[in-house]
Amino acid sequence: MKIFKKKFNLNLHTILFLRITFLIVLFTFSRFLFYLFNLTYFSGISVSDFVKIVLGGFRFDISAILILNSAYIVLWAIPLKIKYNRIYIKVTDYLYYIINSIALMANFIDIIYYRFTFKRTTGDIFSYLGVGGDFNKLLPQFLKDFWYILFIYIVFIFILVTTYNIFIVKENKINRGYKFYLNHTIAFLTSVTIIIIGIRGGFQLKPVDIINAGAYTDSKNIPIVLNTPFTIIKTINNSAIKKQQYYKDKTEIESIYNPCHTYNDTNKTFRKLNVVVIILESFSREHIGALNNMKGYSGFTPFIDSLIEQSLVFNGFANGKRSIEGIPAVLSSMPTLMNEAYISSSFVGDKISSIADLLKQKGYHTSFFHGGTNGTMGFDAFTKIAGFDHYYGRHEYNNEQDYDGKWGIKDEEFLQYYANKLNSFPQPFLSSIFTLSSHHPYTVPAKYAGKFKKGKMEIQEAIGYSDYSLKRFFETASKMSWFDSTLFVITADHTSEAALEYYQNSVGMYAVPIIFYMHGSNLKGMKNIIAQQIDIMPSILDYLNYDKNYFSFGTSVFDANAAHFNISYINGNYQLIKDNYALRFDGTKSITLFDIKNDPMLTNNLINKETKQRDKMEAFIKAVIQQYNNRIIENKLTISN
Repeated sequence: MKIFKKKFNLNLHTILFLRITFLIVLFTFSRFLFYLFNLTYFSGISVSDFVKIVLGGFRFDISAILILNSAYIVLWAIPLKIKYNRIYIKVTDYLYYIINSIALMANFIDIIYYRFTFKRTTGDIFSYLGVGGDFNKLLPQFLKDFWYILFIYIVFIFILVTTYNIFIVKENKINRGYKFYLNHTIAFLTSVTIIIIGIRGGFQLKPVDIINAGAYTDSKNIPIVLNTPFTIIKTINNSAIKKQQYYKDKTEIESIYNPCHTYNDTNKTFRKLNVVVIILESFSREHIGALNNMKGYSGFTPFIDSLIEQSLVFNGFANGKRSIEGIPAVLSSMPTLMNEAYISSSFVGDKISSIADLLKQKGYHTSFFHGGTNGTMGFDAFTKIAGFDHYYGRHEYNNEQDYDGKWGIKDEEFLQYYANKLNSFPQPFLSSIFTLSSHHPYTVPAKYAGKFKKGKMEIQEAIGYSDYSLKRFFETASKMSWFDSTLFVITADHTSEAALEYYQNSVGMYAVPIIFYMHGSNLKGMKNIIAQQIDIMPSILDYLNYDKNYFSFGTSVFDANAAHFNISYINGNYQLIKDNYALRFDGTKSITLFDIKNDPMLTNNLINKETKQRDKMEAFIKAVIQQYNNRIIENKLTISN
């Protein structure tokens, strides 16, 4: 049964115009859906603000649509009579269907994926998939969990194809002589001109880019203005970073920020303690009751809550929003301040420092554990580059009975395996483990049905299971001879989607635990010092009284004289958290400044009020960016002793 019985017999160029216009309508409706399904992350947008966002979004939609459909438009506008050939028309029809179905698919994927990354997908998605993983196994689960998005997408494609076919090309009466070629050549040149202007986003000097979205809304709402095909197109095959010259004087920049750490205290003796770094999948600070001073809120991690009472805890933040960014940050003090993750970038071959490489020089046995399929996200390759001698994954575990069927070996079994493997290693050892059961699809073993508290989000029951698995690990490890001489550091790879309002803003969405525990030590208390994942490596070295120079983008939490801050990069903007303020910087100018102590919900932008604080933080973030970009490009990420 045909939905539209009536066909419209129109001029070829009119049909072309209507089809491109209709694509803009579909992109706009997908923007509405993106906003509605992520409403909690974009609170406080007035009707007038949203209208401005939608109108601004047209600019990016037109650019993306014209880039993707440029071949289709040229094939239709070409001043040759072959374009009226039935076979030719069929080929162009399918070209239109395929290209725009994929484009809309990208938009629909980000309707859900955004809540995990807080940004539109960029060109690094292809590198991300290329470094290995379980995408083919996880995709069916995502389709099952978010079937309604798939259904709406299918409806969109049905509308796309149906409306496309209501137009019939009107036979051109001028089918002979020069007039046909003259008229169609003019139309062709006009089409090409419109394509160029539309792709560039107007007549301005530089083509429209991701950063231009900031002209239509606050930085937190930029993902609504953009569309996913545009962000992928603009970032694919682009140089991840460019050299910066905010400071021309080496002395000046190093006086502000210097990643080269020099050992000066000759009175201390290096302590050969064992070190265990536990990286918990998606363990936002939000899930931990002891780290949330809220009446009636107990969280989902009773064991970690009890461990915190015996630990030294900091005001912790992640440096990124993905596991592929978190692992290098924790183990190598390497943040990702570019669109592409460091692991999948062209710079991964740079010589870098890492906690493993540095402690190996002190005779440490080094190992990394992850229960996922070997090759997942390139962790095995990266840890090898980072100096870890031994990698233990699903293959080494070698017992598929404990495979969760989706992601890897269940946390409880793999953490028990981990404890027993540690017991077999020569001391001193450095080891790190990255858990996985609190990763989507949040598999909790059937034997524990109903045991763990459910929250507003599906992940929180799995958080309870991972917390219980960690408890069992510590129960086993505490009976082993090496336990009392081991420093444990516990953190997360990144945050999860959020339910509490604070954890949905640009500061809270990076809040993770950073916990130092050693049985019988003086590592106790809650410190308000800002700490970040890239601080973990220098903090461990400091606690061990490491007696050599080393390179680290972070600083030690135990160093009272160091600058304590957090830096991150998302949606083309940098964020610096320092001195109880959060600054958003676009690479050229500062955009927002918030007093996060007195205004934790980030409601009052002080960018034009507290200019002294703004300028101070801007000077610091420029120094960090310049050191980061230039040193990565020049392969200067180590220090000679």
